[in-house]
Amino acid sequence: MKKTIITVLTILLLAGNFLFAQTNARFITSGTIEYQKRVNTFQVMTNVVSKDADANVKTMMQQQLDQYKRTQAQFATFNSRLSFSNNKMLLTPILPAVPYQSFQLNPISAESNTIYTDLAAGNIVMAKDAMGELFLLKDSVRKVKWRIINETRDILGYNCIRANGLVSDSIYVVAYYTDKIRVSGGPELFAGLPGMILQLAIPHENVSWVATKITDTAPTTPITPPQKGKPTTTKQLLATIKKSMDAYRKSGLNVDYYLKILGLM
Repeated sequence: MKKTIITVLTILLLAGNFLFAQTNARFITSGTIEYQKRVNTFQVMTNVVSKDADANVKTMMQQQLDQYKRTQAQFATFNSRLSFSNNKMLLTPILPAVPYQSFQLNPISAESNTIYTDLAAGNIVMAKDAMGELFLLKDSVRKVKWRIINETRDILGYNCIRANGLVSDSIYVVAYYTDKIRVSGGPELFAGLPGMILQLAIPHENVSWVATKITDTAPTTPITPPQKGKPTTTKQLLATIKKSMDAYRKSGLNVDYYLKILGLM
């Protein structure tokens, strides 16, 4: 009888501790996250040259790449800050003191987009530099087909769950998100998981993001959309750029790859 009473008391004590822990578990709904984007510029520069390019063009581009490799690091890094509060987010670039000397045809060698996201409304407003002009894109939140995987890793003390995703049914991405941050966001235009994405990679496009700092206090500045730029949509902008770059296709530029990268970022 005494053993039974002790067993029951032990179970009740453990249950009480579990419930206390659950009651006091801290879930974040507002704060700021700093991300670092890492780009393999050598590989990107290789990819922007079409496989069907003229031999002379390939030779010229290889010479430029060789010269670039002698003066620049293989991986370029860029930083951004995501402020979030409930279902609204604002991603802004943290510009380097000295601009990175990037290859002129490298479409992802800069971190200059300012992106406002309203998850509840399903809308984004983005100020984007493209082809030397500032555009103001208003569009819907990007749709990603996510599949959650039974794999975890620790990122800045947060247990993160892996998810594999497809963008436009062809672009493979890998993300790690935490459900302790109860906002369905992430770096750049990526969202849609049951928590905040702290690490993301697009392997084939040689680019990745990882959170480097998390602050769990409310942002001190209002989360509002950018206002400056020529109004357009993502589809319209890509069509405009494609038309203006058709001449480059003949010179050996892989325009489709270039546009795909611009659409992702």
